[in-house]
Amino acid sequence: MSLGFKHVSLSSALTPMVRAVPRGFTACVDAYLTPVIKEYLKGFISKFDEGLGKLNVLFMQSDGGLAPESRFSGHKAVLSGPAGGVVGYSQTLFGVETEKPLIGFDMGGTSTDVSRYAGSYEHVIETQISGAIIQAPQLEINTVAAGGGSKLKFQFGAFRVGPESVGAHPGPVCYRKGGELAVTDANLILGYVIPDYFPSIFGPSEDQPLDIGATRDEFEKLAGQINSYRKEQDPTAKDMTIEEIAQGFINVANETMCRPIRQLTEMKGHETKNHALACFGGAGPQHACAIARSLGMKEVLIHRFCGILSAYGMGMADVVEDEQEPYSAVYGPESVLEVSNREATLLNRVKEKLQLQGFKEDSITTETYLNLRYEGTDTAIMVKSPMNQDGSKGDYAIEFVRLFQQEYGFELQNRNILICDVRVRGIGVTNILKPRALDPVLGTPKIDGRYRVYFGNGWHDTPLFKLEDMACGHAICGPAVIMNGNSTVIIEPNCKAVVTKYGNIKIEIESIHKVVEASKEVADVVQLSIFNHRFMGIAEQMGRTLQRTSISTNIKERLDFSCALFGPDSGLVANAPHVPVHLGAMSSTVRWQLDYWGDNLNEGDVLVTNHPCAGGSHLPDITVVTPFFDNGKLVFFVASRGHHAEIGGITPGSMPPFSKSIWEEGAAIKAFKLVEKGIFQEEGISKLLLFPSSDDAAHNIPGTRRLQDNLSDLRAQIAANQRGISLIKELIEQYGLATVQSYMNHVQVNAAGAVREMLKSVAGKISSLSAKNEGDSVIIEEEDFMDDGSVIHLKLTIDRKKGEAFFDFSGTSPEVYGNWNAPEAVTAAAVIYCLRSLVDVDIPLNQGCLAPVKIYIPPGSFLSPSDKAAVVGGNVLTSQRITDVVLTAFQACACSQGCMNNLTFGDNTFGYYETIGGGSGAGPTWHGASGVQCHMTNTRMTDPEIFEQRYPVLLHRFGLRKYSGGGGIHRGGDGIVREIEFRRPVVVSILSERRVHAPRGLKGGIDGARGANFLITKDGRKVNLGGKNTVEVQGGEILQILTPGGGGWGSLSAANEG
Repeated sequence: MSLGFKHVSLSSALTPMVRAVPRGFTACVDAYLTPVIKEYLKGFISKFDEGLGKLNVLFMQSDGGLAPESRFSGHKAVLSGPAGGVVGYSQTLFGVETEKPLIGFDMGGTSTDVSRYAGSYEHVIETQISGAIIQAPQLEINTVAAGGGSKLKFQFGAFRVGPESVGAHPGPVCYRKGGELAVTDANLILGYVIPDYFPSIFGPSEDQPLDIGATRDEFEKLAGQINSYRKEQDPTAKDMTIEEIAQGFINVANETMCRPIRQLTEMKGHETKNHALACFGGAGPQHACAIARSLGMKEVLIHRFCGILSAYGMGMADVVEDEQEPYSAVYGPESVLEVSNREATLLNRVKEKLQLQGFKEDSITTETYLNLRYEGTDTAIMVKSPMNQDGSKGDYAIEFVRLFQQEYGFELQNRNILICDVRVRGIGVTNILKPRALDPVLGTPKIDGRYRVYFGNGWHDTPLFKLEDMACGHAICGPAVIMNGNSTVIIEPNCKAVVTKYGNIKIEIESIHKVVEASKEVADVVQLSIFNHRFMGIAEQMGRTLQRTSISTNIKERLDFSCALFGPDSGLVANAPHVPVHLGAMSSTVRWQLDYWGDNLNEGDVLVTNHPCAGGSHLPDITVVTPFFDNGKLVFFVASRGHHAEIGGITPGSMPPFSKSIWEEGAAIKAFKLVEKGIFQEEGISKLLLFPSSDDAAHNIPGTRRLQDNLSDLRAQIAANQRGISLIKELIEQYGLATVQSYMNHVQVNAAGAVREMLKSVAGKISSLSAKNEGDSVIIEEEDFMDDGSVIHLKLTIDRKKGEAFFDFSGTSPEVYGNWNAPEAVTAAAVIYCLRSLVDVDIPLNQGCLAPVKIYIPPGSFLSPSDKAAVVGGNVLTSQRITDVVLTAFQACACSQGCMNNLTFGDNTFGYYETIGGGSGAGPTWHGASGVQCHMTNTRMTDPEIFEQRYPVLLHRFGLRKYSGGGGIHRGGDGIVREIEFRRPVVVSILSERRVHAPRGLKGGIDGARGANFLITKDGRKVNLGGKNTVEVQGGEILQILTPGGGGWGSLSAANEG
């Protein structure tokens, strides 16, 4: 403050919890927001005659509680608006209008917020908002970029809604400000928005009504484009009307908003259909019936103040004071006694703060929480003090185990439970607002008008009612419209709305079995988008199940896994965007298993494999494949791939820098039935993992050192696959098997079309200076070198007329006597990643991306090695170099760090593995990002404080390696400096690249800096370890890793001369 700062955000004061990264993010968010908020509040307070004087003004926080101006800060205010809505619907609807748990659905102009309430607020201590991790108590609210202002587009044969928004200015077309088509325009076309009941505030002078004429004109233009495309696909196709098109966009928007609702409920083991939908926000009630029906819900509740429920909820919130302090101890009698002492201190603090705000003792309640986790995991749960039936305090440990079992599906036997934090939440009950009951009435409500409204199967003459003219007991059968002051409630056909005793609207939904007529040749442009969402949602939920039920750090916390679903021919249908190096590669795995097992696949079988020659990447990546049968016929596959931290081999961690043969890297499984006809084959898989086979009987290769972790994670992968099967079963029940299988094919055809258009566009942009033109083809050749001199050579031929590409890797060096050989699946994954990155449209990643592409890899090269070759480095090193070569050939961007900088260390008691980020390459319009995981990996790193707490290390330095990015018109990203001191002797292995050949710049940009690995001994010597090494490190010695920077783009001198 003495230096002139008006506000200082101190991370340890804001969020006294272990983990430096989220704490630092939180401090940054607070430092940015709090001064702005304080300045606003200063102006707000100054408008009162004597400032606030004795007036007590309270402000909403993200945790659903109120705070006085003096203690209102930015990091606790980020979700204050949505939190008000959660308080509003939970306090006025749950237990009052329904006993069902509620899903909050708050749809506004640019986004939709989703939450859940089942009798108590669901808090999270950490969340990520717009890329920033915020560590503070807040209600669990998920946001999706879909609202009334979401843009409507028709691209590559499919309807797209969002995530871009037209904003308030210029807004939708109907706002008369030259905007673009948005969800609001579609609702206007369908009659869901009625101009007669909207204020005349539009146009340049802000005095005109909504412009339905301009909206219809824009939809007519779009209809011409859509119908032209459909005629190209099917000359017999009937033209879509603008109403059908508008309805299609609404259906796609609804499915976009259903995804986060399914995720919020089902990832925690709750059935979505067992909830009621609490719908509010300006646009929400227009979509309520359709959303509920899609989710299988039978009941919708709309508050009488739904348009302003977030504000109304603030009046129902209580004042909250939170105190928390870190406490690290093993849970037990002694630590529980210490917790009681700390709890007493924190209780006094929160009560004192509330009493200073005028709350009497009898208006104050408190809640005590312990933040607990199992030893060896990062998964902490904030456990509220349990109460026994006799009113005495219960056991936190028993409650923690119960919650962990409920959340993750298993418990960890013989593990200590650790205390991380003690937290006390004090609540001052306000009773500012209370719901007011209405007197019941007889008779029918007055109809205020009749309007034409479009409901899927055509126009309906629809009565319109005003909620202010309705009373308790009034019932309306759909179709109908209810004007509720500042929002429009749409009651669809086969739905019934009733006004409750508190003046709210309860809608009963009659489920209708949806049957979609599907052509096996031509996709419906609306259903194509909906199925894209559904397929991707299934893959994402499989991933959440795997993360939730796995035990290892690699899968649960580093998120080193991928999940996908496949058609009966093994073609990839949808791959959730997990780890890029897995993308598309699992299709080869599934195809190999299908060919291998043939007719010997039965219902109840689950397959496991990790061998590179069977479509694998490297041995630690174990793939579990589950076929699904319908009436004895194989109809689809689901698969999950996870990185197991230990599967045997010559070094702990199964990432040996000097492996020369596949058997040195651990257990190699080509094909095995992990589950056979419903029975888990524990003995068989244990034998394969514990006793890896070798070509040389004289070599006794160690098996896995963590068998129980392997078995637990394999069971989690089986559970994830089963979750995918259950969700596809629901899809089949809803649409029919023929339709689902047709759209499994259609989404691939759609992706192929998008890639074809991208290839045509790129062919026209590639510079003639670096490419040859032969007829309709553009040919460009690129190559790069591994640090041992092995070359990756690519001849890329693009047919600009057909939109096809041929990736010819002829000229690539032979198999190497090392471990950076890459199985063919890795090259395919790199190509599909590059193609998907170059397509500037939100298409799902599937087999269609490779349909316009041919890949030739010369057999015997180090991109197509023998089944005896060591490959552990190919997945983590060579994949990055292939990506650089492909993107350089497309002239998309300069080379990135071209490495994952794999570090493992450990001894007989533990093992640790991480990949370290670096600089990404610059592009034609952007600087490269610094200090990030590039391209083929996006896994998390362990937080510095957790790293030091859990392992015998001190992290001396972890920051950007300044000026390591290549210069140019756009600079390459900087690499990272990481210095680790070891506190006891361990074996350290480093597996890295770009220590000899630097990441190249493009278009005259300067190369990024090469990486380097050093060991600083206790006597001060600095020893270069090279790119790949294993070394026994003594306590007090320091490992220094300098990761490469990214290449620059464009010549500064040429730009200056120009």
